[in-house]
Amino acid sequence: MRPASFLERLRRNTLAGLLTVIPLWITVWIMWFILDYIIYLGRPMVFALARGIRPYTDDAAELLTQGWFQSAIAILFVLAGLYLIGAATNAVIGRRILRAVDRLIDRVPLAKTIYGATRTLIDSVKDGPQGGQRAVLIEFPTPEMRAVGFVTATFHAADTGEELAAVYVPTTPNPTSGYVEIVPTKRLVWLDWSANDAMSFIVSGGTMTPKGIRMHPAQEHQADAKSRVGAELQ
Repeated sequence: MRPASFLERLRRNTLAGLLTVIPLWITVWIMWFILDYIIYLGRPMVFALARGIRPYTDDAAELLTQGWFQSAIAILFVLAGLYLIGAATNAVIGRRILRAVDRLIDRVPLAKTIYGATRTLIDSVKDGPQGGQRAVLIEFPTPEMRAVGFVTATFHAADTGEELAAVYVPTTPNPTSGYVEIVPTKRLVWLDWSANDAMSFIVSGGTMTPKGIRMHPAQEHQADAKSRVGAELQ
């Protein structure tokens, strides 16, 4: 066997290096995007704190305006705020406040639609007692191909009475965007995956694949899974 030429080695090693770097690059890009947005949210609070303490300690106020320190404090502020909001929603008074906010938003036409749709999507995708039964495969974008999605609602066709499902199909590697498809439930492939499994598969570009994926409907499994999801989404 003849030795590989210089161009062959160059192509092979370059491709190997690219495939090694891509997962790291995607991870860094996603983390940077998240951190940058968190800093954007927390920076006004840091500026307000700096203005508040400047009459008492000019040095500390000046430190809060330094780039790296300001970013770190902004991240801490946002994380602390999220923690307090989460703790409040688990308390009685917090749940009452959340219901009051829901009622307030419900009176604003456009905000009501956006907020309601977002809450419904998040509640549908997150894990519950039977959360794994919500992950499905659908024929998308062609009948020969499959895409992972989440059943967000089930209903019936007004003309035929056929049972249908609204399926949210996230994109890779950013699952916050995607497509909503209306699919007959008999054409869904119900997966024994948790929402975590499905999201890991999507965000990783398919590299993190749970074992035992089914490509075609299994009738005995379909009836059981469909009845569970229907009960959860009602």
